[in-house]
Amino acid sequence: MPRFERRVLLGSLLVATPGLLVALVLAQAAWDASIRWGCIVGAVVATLLLARWQYRRVVFPLYTLSGLLEALRQGDYSLRGVQGGVLGDAIYDINALAERLQRERLEFEESSYLLGKTLAALDSAVFVFDEQQRLRLLNPAAQRLLDAERHRLFGLSAAELGLAPLLEGPAARLMTHVFPGRSGRFEIRHAALRSGGRGGRLLVVNDVGRVLREEERAAWQRLLRVLGHEVNNSLAPIQSMAGTLATLVARDPLPEDWREDFRGGLELIGHRAEALGRFLSSYSRLARLPPPQPRAVELSALLAKLAKLEQRLPVTVQAGEPLTVLADPDQLEQALINLLRNAVEAALPEGGVRLRWRRDGERAVIEVEDDGPGPPPSDNLFVPFFTTKPGGSGIGLALARQIAEAHEGGVALLAREDAHGALARLWLPSRAAAEAKG
Repeated sequence: MPRFERRVLLGSLLVATPGLLVALVLAQAAWDASIRWGCIVGAVVATLLLARWQYRRVVFPLYTLSGLLEALRQGDYSLRGVQGGVLGDAIYDINALAERLQRERLEFEESSYLLGKTLAALDSAVFVFDEQQRLRLLNPAAQRLLDAERHRLFGLSAAELGLAPLLEGPAARLMTHVFPGRSGRFEIRHAALRSGGRGGRLLVVNDVGRVLREEERAAWQRLLRVLGHEVNNSLAPIQSMAGTLATLVARDPLPEDWREDFRGGLELIGHRAEALGRFLSSYSRLARLPPPQPRAVELSALLAKLAKLEQRLPVTVQAGEPLTVLADPDQLEQALINLLRNAVEAALPEGGVRLRWRRDGERAVIEVEDDGPGPPPSDNLFVPFFTTKPGGSGIGLALARQIAEAHEGGVALLAREDAHGALARLWLPSRAAAEAKG
């Protein structure tokens, strides 16, 4: 029997003891009435005193227990009961429950703080509506989108905010929309929520146009930086030489070797003008790449033909399984020629170059491996017109990547893990994957 129940039972028996004793004495003794009434009064007083004592023993611990439970109900988890009393086990369990609830509330507050910071840092606009489609939560990006103060927005319906059409239709879509704070092209996503047994709606709005504009601006900045560098490299010596020749012409009399100076200056101007012309021609070729005209291409035959085109170094073709891709053969050949040319130039004069292909899931992977010094440490290798080679055009890797991405593939240039050298990897969907997707 638990300690508290045993003490309640013993205390109840003790309360009844005076009455029982008086009853036994009166049943056996032949006393007069005054003595009998005196015993009865004494028994009643003793019983009342013992009852009050038992009441305090039973009720006061329950008051303590009730107070602890009321504190938990009010959210105050700091109170603790003294263990070891008549309700020791119950007090121990309540203390453990208070510690757990305090820990969980701390974790909830930390999670809520982290969620608030995360929502505040998001560029995406986040709206949360209740089951009546009234706004209950929004982040700063959503507030900027609606261009209004937060306290004026809470409680308004989606229809009043002009967001009701966004909560209808597909769960994810792109659309052009005009918000009070911004207009443009947006990605709209919405989903159902449940909180406290009630339904709700989550709406997320991403400004796709702004992201694309930022990426486009960054791409133009990179391109103009390279274009400006190349044009300045050609115009600076032309301008300098033109000034030198103008000074030479102004001299009277002309020096004896003026013809040689003129000839050398004009040759330099012609050389730099020709280089600038080649540069602009390369730019035109990169910008005017036509859409691919895909058809079945067997990789073994294509790579064997490419290996024979290179005469500066022997190119080893490492045969793989028969593999066919759907690609524009002319464009694919041009992309692989660029990768192969880079590998040969890196491996000269005595290195080796290897061509191979393999299947990787639904992709066909073509690899060009060389024994050169490895790729240069730069993040601009695929930026058009960026080059680390003297006299290079800087469009080989950019053109290869553009061709691969037009075929829903990609290109990567990696350092070899087993030895010195570079590994150029081009991948495309296999023919079966391309036909299944088409």
